[in-house]
Amino acid sequence: MVLILLLLFIIVPTVEIALFIEVGGEIGILPTVLLTFATAVAGTAMLRIQGLGTLRRAEAAMARDEPPVAELVDGIGLLLAGLLLLIPGFATDAIGLLLFVPPVRQLLARRILKGVKARRRGRQQESDIIEGDFERIEEPDGILPPQESKWRGRL
Repeated sequence: MVLILLLLFIIVPTVEIALFIEVGGEIGILPTVLLTFATAVAGTAMLRIQGLGTLRRAEAAMARDEPPVAELVDGIGLLLAGLLLLIPGFATDAIGLLLFVPPVRQLLARRILKGVKARRRGRQQESDIIEGDFERIEEPDGILPPQESKWRGRL
């Protein structure tokens, strides 16, 4: 988790600044800024087009009484792609554009789901059952309000 935060808050902005300096030196400041705005607009348009298609597929799956799992994963990938294109920078734009390519999104989704399943299998092998017994101790009249119930247990 610390490594992910390090990447997000230190390395990514540093790479983006370096790329802005490099690209700005080659094509100039104004074209660099316009290119940044153009990628944000293009990303928004692509998100709308592909997002609506994913929504239609999800609705069709639900109409067939099937869970729209693939469509949900696809939608998350599209959302991430759109977010990356809205963040100013060329490296995030490149990753965002890659995520708009369906085979790339599907490959990434398969890898993530494979990792989640493996992690889930590992957790299922560990036992979640704690064996033990307890003895309820009641007052002589046998009636206690719930907040005053006493119990003694051992594990």
